[in-house]
Amino acid sequence: MGKVVERIGLFLNIAAIFVGIIASFFVLEANAGEVVTNISGNSSTKKIKSCDLFEGSWVIDNSYPLYNSTACPFIRKEFDCIKYGKPNLEYLKYRWQPKGCVLPRFDGKTFLRRYRGKKIMYIGDSLSLNNFESLLCLLHAAVPNSNFKQQTNKQTVSVTFEDYGVEVILFHSNYLVDIEVEPNIGRVLKLNSMKYGRIWREADVLIFNTWLWYPRSDSKQPWDFIENNGTISKDMDRIEAFRVGLNTWAKWVETEINTKKTKVFFQGASPMHYHGSEWGEPGVKNCFNVTTPVKGSKYPSGLPIPVKIVKHVVKSMSKPIVNLLDITKLSQLRKDGHPSIYNGLHGFDCTHWCIAGVPDTWNNILYASLFATSSKHSI
Repeated sequence: MGKVVERIGLFLNIAAIFVGIIASFFVLEANAGEVVTNISGNSSTKKIKSCDLFEGSWVIDNSYPLYNSTACPFIRKEFDCIKYGKPNLEYLKYRWQPKGCVLPRFDGKTFLRRYRGKKIMYIGDSLSLNNFESLLCLLHAAVPNSNFKQQTNKQTVSVTFEDYGVEVILFHSNYLVDIEVEPNIGRVLKLNSMKYGRIWREADVLIFNTWLWYPRSDSKQPWDFIENNGTISKDMDRIEAFRVGLNTWAKWVETEINTKKTKVFFQGASPMHYHGSEWGEPGVKNCFNVTTPVKGSKYPSGLPIPVKIVKHVVKSMSKPIVNLLDITKLSQLRKDGHPSIYNGLHGFDCTHWCIAGVPDTWNNILYASLFATSSKHSI
């Protein structure tokens, strides 16, 4: 009897060690800011509030950038800062270091293998274009000799890595909701309509973004009237318009997306850097000649208007199916990462980002949220 008890005790010790090993491997959930561990032999998943990929600081890493942008064939002149003479390239050497988290280094070959035959679609404005081209460069750098096919039509640009059958698509939509020309009225922004959703449903990964165009007015806005709940008016409060449009998007996601097939992300608001007072340097008028990030992890002016709206809408959805890429704060700290005058449009830009640069980190976090990674994964 004593030997039986001894064997049972030995078995329990081995089992405990095994469970401990299994429990030491974590999955990073980018949208919830949680570390998740799944205990073997237990049908439930235990969640531990611990890890937030969006809180941290920027650190110098001499292994960066993740690729040589001069070898990437996909960068538009708006974002090609090196080609257009950006003199200080230290902005390329910063790596995002989350507080208490391990952010795995982007692995383009793993991405392509895991998403073989799949479609990844960015939907939004020119900041989605910024993000889209960053992902293309990250993937191309991993397989520089792989064949690719590029197609462009009225609203979409797509690049297919033919050796893997992976198609990366940009669908241009400034508001996500529709703009239609109404007879005898003109161009109408329809806050309750999303007709292009039938195209978006075909993708396996959707990354949405909007906000930049909602505040624009006068000659910059691409509509003449705005429609909300059947009422057409000349204008309305733009913050409220954004809230209505985003709720339309949320309802569409809830009713139209097959979550067994498609993963949905919303890219948080990308900040601008035109006023030094926002980051504690009131004498600085814009991002020109700004060469370093904000030190630490806090941004003096706080978060921009749309952030709370986005978080509220996502949190209020009846199904937890949207992953929020909450990149606003980490991007606020990167006042050094914009093209400023170093772009092919000969304009001044503290809105978009250089490629290579900050959008690579957005895609690195997307990568971390798509793939299960070990807590012991080295950066």
